[in-house]
Amino acid sequence: MRIRTTTLAAALLLSTLTACGSEPEVADKAKPTPTVSKEDQFLAAVDNAGITSWTTNGPTDAELLDYPQRWCDSFAEGHSADYVLTADQGLLYPLGEGWGTQRDEANKLLVLGAKAYCPDLADQVTADLRATGTY
Repeated sequence: MRIRTTTLAAALLLSTLTACGSEPEVADKAKPTPTVSKEDQFLAAVDNAGITSWTTNGPTDAELLDYPQRWCDSFAEGHSADYVLTADQGLLYPLGEGWGTQRDEANKLLVLGAKAYCPDLADQVTADLRATGTY
């Protein structure tokens, strides 16, 4: 009986070890990439752009976030980048009380806004600016 118990225990141990080694490895499930909002994407890009116009006084995030969707709406209506930044064409030039933006940096903001808010129009915005020689 003792031999049978030892043999049975050894067989169980062997089958457990074999089963552990023969189990298919479970592939690590790909963790979803956290989604970055268009607002956060735009603000991060603006922070990285180093807008010198705002060295002493610049817009709040809320003030700045007022622009990109309106720019994209205007682009979607077929307006050019130059049209969007012309002050008498809809007041979409990025400026506020106590802060303003140099034109070359406003051009940069348009592109950053388009990339975050209307990426399908970003190439057209860049082409518009290049055609004017201002980008």
